[in-house]
Amino acid sequence: MSSHDDPSARSEDERVEEIVRAGPRGALTVTGIAVAIVIGLWFLFYFLVFLPRGVIH
Repeated sequence: MSSHDDPSARSEDERVEEIVRAGPRGALTVTGIAVAIVIGLWFLFYFLVFLPRGVIH
């Protein structure tokens, strides 16, 4: 009897596939948060440090 004929193995494979399908959503969420933080820090630096210095001649 192979693992493909066993109903418990088949249900385990289905659970693994379900987890893999749901996996990238969490990774994309973390990536989006990280990018938002970096962009936010860039704007803070730009408005609080760069602009107040003015034009340097």
